[in-house]
Amino acid sequence: MNKETRSAITSIVFLCCIYLLSFLGSNITSTIFSINSFIFLLILSVLIQIIFFVPSFILKTEKLYDLIGSSTYIVVITFAYFSLSDKTITDTILFLFVLVWGIRLGTYLFKRISRDKEDVRFEKAKKNFFWFLQYWMGQALWVSITSCAAVISILQNENDYLNIYVIIGVLIWIIGFSIEVISDFQKSKFKKTENTTKTFISNGLWSKSRHPNYFGEITLWVGIYVISFSSFSDIEYLTLISPLFVYILLTRMSGVNMLEKIADERYGHLSEYVEYKKNTPVLFLKIWK
Repeated sequence: MNKETRSAITSIVFLCCIYLLSFLGSNITSTIFSINSFIFLLILSVLIQIIFFVPSFILKTEKLYDLIGSSTYIVVITFAYFSLSDKTITDTILFLFVLVWGIRLGTYLFKRISRDKEDVRFEKAKKNFFWFLQYWMGQALWVSITSCAAVISILQNENDYLNIYVIIGVLIWIIGFSIEVISDFQKSKFKKTENTTKTFISNGLWSKSRHPNYFGEITLWVGIYVISFSSFSDIEYLTLISPLFVYILLTRMSGVNMLEKIADERYGHLSEYVEYKKNTPVLFLKIWK
């Protein structure tokens, strides 16, 4: 089976996964354009990727990829929030948290691709229709799964008060978001002042974890789930897949594995890197000295 056929099949599998995800919204009674609100937002996520995939493939560019991914979160959460006639405090918190996260991440990633000019992930893929499409459909799945807890919670009818789950979830999100922002800032500053082909970042939060930005990302989505928890019933509790998916994606599918391999190849000959790797956790922050 050649690469193009495998990529086409993978894209179909991603779409099937999004279809299965739609069952998590079976208790949602609200509609958008006469379609179940949750299903409409899943369809919207896919359509946005297709709309921007076409010109990106024609121009053979990946520059819009991450920006559109982050923007899709913003569009989806905005549609969900403003489709409601009665908005609760919890709805507003979820809306603002996902909005702030999406704007921050989209801006950060767009500045990075503008600076680096290219993304090694797409060097070959952007020249092949189905291989490139696979990435865009994967992005639709990423948005759909990651945002499902927040979206379903917003679309549900719930009491307008701050319960213990919301308070704990807010604290978890703030901690996770702060860790992600600070660690990204520290790494950006490091790249501007150091030659990253010869030395690696090991100060600040990066002295506590080899991937503190990913730890922050996972933590903030755990916070989103906890905030949403009290509005769930029956099958909706399975939106736990949201933070679990983020964890698996960043630690098993991409992110950590890829960056660890690159770092080993680049710095593996340095005794200080070997020592750093030995004494610094891969993901979870080291709270002891």
